[in-house]
Amino acid sequence: MTVDGPRSTAPDTVDVVALGESMVTFLPSVPGRLADVPSFDRAIGGAESNVACVLAAAGHTVRWVGRVGADGFGDHLTEAIGAYGVDVSAVRRDPGRPTGVYFRTAGDRATDAHEVAYYRAGSAASAMSVRNMDLDTIRSGRVLHLSGITPALSADCLALMRELTTRRPGRPLVSFDVNHRPGLWRDAEDGPEVLLELARGADLVFVGEDEAWGLGGPEAVRAALPEPELLVVKQGATGATAFHGPHVTTVPALTVDVVAAVGAGDAFAAGFLSATLRDLPVRERLRHGHLMAAAALTAPGDLATPPARHHADRLAALDDAAWGRLRLGPGWTQAGERAEEEVRTP
Repeated sequence: MTVDGPRSTAPDTVDVVALGESMVTFLPSVPGRLADVPSFDRAIGGAESNVACVLAAAGHTVRWVGRVGADGFGDHLTEAIGAYGVDVSAVRRDPGRPTGVYFRTAGDRATDAHEVAYYRAGSAASAMSVRNMDLDTIRSGRVLHLSGITPALSADCLALMRELTTRRPGRPLVSFDVNHRPGLWRDAEDGPEVLLELARGADLVFVGEDEAWGLGGPEAVRAALPEPELLVVKQGATGATAFHGPHVTTVPALTVDVVAAVGAGDAFAAGFLSATLRDLPVRERLRHGHLMAAAALTAPGDLATPPARHHADRLAALDDAAWGRLRLGPGWTQAGERAEEEVRTP
């Protein structure tokens, strides 16, 4: 699958438009329960804006579309995301609703010790709708990237997502990261069914094996989701499998010295989309996804500096044996070619 059509020279056309809620994130100064953390550092968080920031840092033209409050946190979000090179001119300010915020502990999200406290009910982003969002701007990229977080925010957000995932001539390539967050669907028992419905309308779908509707393995996910032209099933530390037409491609994950197990899924999607925009083979797209995920895993926050394109291209082109010997640790994206040679050694 490629991004159809030539790149427009119109100034309002970009490589990727990402739509979704971004929030101010408060990161703990020390490990421990939220009740025991004495202070927090401010950052930004949001699946779609994370993807936008990584893609912009990797050299692509990207626009983030969303709604934030007419408050200081809204100012911070737009300024911080814009600092990555993302076009934030289409972000709407809501004078009557606040910007969402959340607090989290320092632990791995996969453990029972991890805590997240969201303060997003009634947020500006939850008011996104078909009526108040500029659909032409949202569709102004070669790729439109969405996630399963947005439809959980409100009925209006769900209606907007249904509009954007409806198949119609001339739409951009629609990328959809399932991103099933059970906590967001507590008041809606049909969350998994809604996400499956939206995924069926997308052209490219990312889904974690652990969030794929209780199905057993990538093949079962594909059987339940045959509509997307390209389906990527992420299998954690094992790797990722892509279904494209009659073809199946699996690429093992890299060995990584993990600093913080956050942001890897968004970074993987950004790496895969970057390679898709460049029309690379599916095997290389998966490898670029793994490399971007490794950059996130070896940095303390949700967002990390991606490797230079020529560096990532060389690593993605390694033979299978050399790929399997790679071990990446903190600072690898900035270490240059000497480190590249070092990580090839067993």
